[in-house]
Amino acid sequence: MTRTQRPVRIWLVGFGMVGRWLASALDAQAERIATRYGRAVTVVGVGNARDGFIYHPDGLDLGSTLAAASAGRPITDQPAARVWPNAIDGLRATEADLLVEVTASPAAHGEPGVTHMREALQRAIPVVTSNKWPVALHGAELSALAERHGVAFRAESTVMSGTPVLSTLTEGLAGTAPSALRGVLNATANLVLSQMANGLSYEQALAEAQRAGLAERDPAADVEGHDTVAKVMILSALVFGRQLSREQVTRHGITEVTARQVRQAASAGGRLRHLATLAFSGPDGTGTVTARVQPEVVPAGDPLAGIDGVTNAVVCQAGPVGAVTIIGPGAGPELAGQGVLSDIIAITNAQPAVS
Repeated sequence: MTRTQRPVRIWLVGFGMVGRWLASALDAQAERIATRYGRAVTVVGVGNARDGFIYHPDGLDLGSTLAAASAGRPITDQPAARVWPNAIDGLRATEADLLVEVTASPAAHGEPGVTHMREALQRAIPVVTSNKWPVALHGAELSALAERHGVAFRAESTVMSGTPVLSTLTEGLAGTAPSALRGVLNATANLVLSQMANGLSYEQALAEAQRAGLAERDPAADVEGHDTVAKVMILSALVFGRQLSREQVTRHGITEVTARQVRQAASAGGRLRHLATLAFSGPDGTGTVTARVQPEVVPAGDPLAGIDGVTNAVVCQAGPVGAVTIIGPGAGPELAGQGVLSDIIAITNAQPAVS
């Protein structure tokens, strides 16, 4: 019996580097995705902060939308598309099967990303996101809201970009009892420390990372540990089911690390890493929590000692399997976009096709 592929209709909110990479991938790989995974995907709505939200029930022309964004023109200049001044108004007035939220909401409150996600989940529409701070601040709530409405909430790209950490820890290790994890979770900080181990000063290593486009002009979120704090909060909420506040995560950045400290660690047979630690005194996120982000020396035999450059890693303790290590690249818009694409495919595979 032949099944009719009713396209999965997507709202795409956020049209920066990740959103554009994803739109380009969905446009270029439309036929491959439909053939390989059994469902066609169409983007019916696109929103950004500058231009507002556009929608067409039969799907938007992603090629022209991408061309307009690249040329600095409004993405709203599409024939027959309806337009709203902001994304939330557009979401509330239209229909879709999946929200892809890839804006970059600030750490102070996670808005407007939180509102976008709540709007979809409350209407039993699944959500995929790469937007860290809404998940860091409200991950447990959003996950519970999704469960209550019987839909998926996936955020793979919020930790280690396209490397499948969250899906491995929540699905691949389903049935285990996780109790703790440690990780190297920020590519910029790890690159700087790796370069310092090769003889550069902190200032030289940071400047080199910036020249290579791997560190922002203002690197504070990375080198002061704020980005890693967000990832610890996300892991706590989505893997352990325990919502943490920022104040519960002790934070020390790498800005005060000296070349001498790096050399001393190496001479003792270890490596200095910007380490994230999350542990609970009870199983499944119960009991007393220990959460910190700080430079620490790891011994040579530790799996995290060999994690250099932009590579990231997580070591999770889960009974009865013991320690599970996940290693992969940790930064880049194409990697974040790939993580989002993987989540989209996972959700579309789980949705029934129309006969």
